[in-house]
Amino acid sequence: MAGGSTSTVLSFFNSALSLFYPQSCGVCGADGKVLCEMCTKEFLVIKDADVCQVCDRWLGRSIVCGPCSESKMWFGRGFFIFEYDSAVREVIHAFKFEGCKKIGRQLVNLVSGKFHGLDRDVDVVIPVPVSGKRLREKDFNQSYIIAEEIAAITGLTIEHSVLVKRDSIRDQFSLPRDERKKNIKGAFRVEDLQYIKGRRILLVDDPFTTGYTASEAARTLVQEGSAGVILFALARTP
Repeated sequence: MAGGSTSTVLSFFNSALSLFYPQSCGVCGADGKVLCEMCTKEFLVIKDADVCQVCDRWLGRSIVCGPCSESKMWFGRGFFIFEYDSAVREVIHAFKFEGCKKIGRQLVNLVSGKFHGLDRDVDVVIPVPVSGKRLREKDFNQSYIIAEEIAAITGLTIEHSVLVKRDSIRDQFSLPRDERKKNIKGAFRVEDLQYIKGRRILLVDDPFTTGYTASEAARTLVQEGSAGVILFALARTP
């Protein structure tokens, strides 16, 4: 089939889908798109300059921030897009807890240009896993959805079952900040070393808050022989 004909068929198909299964914005409910332009304009994008060299926190100058200096982060650097403020928080909550997978995919594609050249620094994409128990309850891992989109944009390989989270670990979001570091210790294991040995890994997390989960996952990968870890999350706390 010629390219023009394919495009026409796809356009007709998408129009038909919109007619019978109309989409609405995950923030304001407006018809038309998974995320409308008015709402995405409210998202605060993290500045590229004058941020912490590890976690991307804005400092006014490029140094390592106090928390990263005091608590060793096992990933080489963090790579984040949005500030986890009220607008983004609402969207990610719908994605993470209400199963709106399209929102996660749309958020990644909104900033697809940010991944240009990533394949020069990374060999494989690995999502931070959820426990088997949590996966059975939710039926999906939000970090995998994000990682899948990044892999599609960059052409990188995704390994979704190499890093495993133990079922005995309590959910971090239910715990006070001072208990999270202790709770997550030893939470992960690597199932097959051949997929990480000597490889540069993009570790994909959901919102970056304390960093304890991401750092523990990175520690496991580094100590098992990866060549280094870069962390990506769609949002981080200011």
